[in-house]
Amino acid sequence: MCWALERGLRQEGYQVLTATRGKEGLELIRKETPSLVILDLKMPEMDGLEVLVRAKDLLPKLPVIMITAHGTIDTAIEAMKLGATDYITKPFDLDELKLVVKQALMVSQLQEEVTFLRSELSKKYGRIIGNSQAIQDVCTLVEKVADSNATVLITGESGTGKEVTALSIHQLSSRRDKPFVPINCAALPESLLESELFGHEKGAFTGAVARKLGRFELANHGTLFLDEITEMPLSMQVKLLRVLQEKQFERVGGTESIKVDVRVIAATNRDPIECIRKGTFREDLYYRLNVLPIHLPPLRERTEDIPLLVMHFLQKFNPSQEQLISPEAMGLLTSYHWPGNIRELQNVIERAVILSQGQEIKPHHLPKEIQKTDTGKGEAGQGLIINFPDEGISFEEVEKELIIKALEKSNGNQTRAAQLLGITRSALLYRAQKYQIKL
Repeated sequence: MCWALERGLRQEGYQVLTATRGKEGLELIRKETPSLVILDLKMPEMDGLEVLVRAKDLLPKLPVIMITAHGTIDTAIEAMKLGATDYITKPFDLDELKLVVKQALMVSQLQEEVTFLRSELSKKYGRIIGNSQAIQDVCTLVEKVADSNATVLITGESGTGKEVTALSIHQLSSRRDKPFVPINCAALPESLLESELFGHEKGAFTGAVARKLGRFELANHGTLFLDEITEMPLSMQVKLLRVLQEKQFERVGGTESIKVDVRVIAATNRDPIECIRKGTFREDLYYRLNVLPIHLPPLRERTEDIPLLVMHFLQKFNPSQEQLISPEAMGLLTSYHWPGNIRELQNVIERAVILSQGQEIKPHHLPKEIQKTDTGKGEAGQGLIINFPDEGISFEEVEKELIIKALEKSNGNQTRAAQLLGITRSALLYRAQKYQIKL
């Protein structure tokens, strides 16, 4: 049997190894890491089921095709429960076995591609990084909403990580093994946006030479991420609202209603309430999307996370070696106001890694606008000037006054006030409580 199968499969271009005993076969699996195993159920010394279990311990994703006699179908089904990919009964046609092998290898290859693409997706979007209370609150909320099917509306300035947050929700949900499909509502004109979302039938419009599936169909049983939702034209907002309510739609140029099971996550860098007031965003759509709201704070309100983000991006852009950054450069990064948020920080670090050529990143490797950041030392860099009276001064009164002034200058923003004082936000809160300063 081994000789016949080896000869027949080699004719198909496969490299084939054979073994007539279970232990011998397991040793080959351990040494050679095959792409697929054909395993007889009945063998001396060790039966096929035991070999299957041990082979799966060695290589959990190894495709195994069981060969079984006609009267042992129940055992073959048991093998499937133990992880076998397929089974074939004796007597069998060699062409039948070749087809089963081809299909099993194809499925295995597709599974590997899916695993690789998911890994690349995570690399592309990254993950939520930070130890600040603000970002920890976001992480807690993400974990709570992940397994719900309700829609989520993520708000936050451009570059704060809305798409990363949406992907995190998807990956923590029961839909993690299904597609995550993003679309930017601001990137397409109305005519193309409808086709992208709902698909179209052949001949629906000039250039529609074939049926096309829309993002809703592609995301079936998975997650659809609608970025910049407030930029969607009003006429499309009506159609989107209908799909969210009825869970079905028609392709452009079609009449058949298509039902879908899609979890929708939307995001915007604008204030939705202000858009409603201006008449550019439907109020009923807002309330349909805003079932589970998540707001992402700007980077200037979580400056304690900047060193952690910097180290993450250094590792990302120079993984082959340990990239260092000088304390002076890190000080400038933590003092900068970051209008472009995390996206801007990422670009700055990528640029600095290239310019430093693997050496320590110093202030002159940073953009000019960051080098000019006011670190609080004044124009002459001589530090704070205080008129010290002869009779002395109350240190606690000075500290209390500094905290009050910092809060006034930051318009009550605690993170920014702490940054102005050169202390952590938790230290600021402790001192404010100590001096009974109302926050």
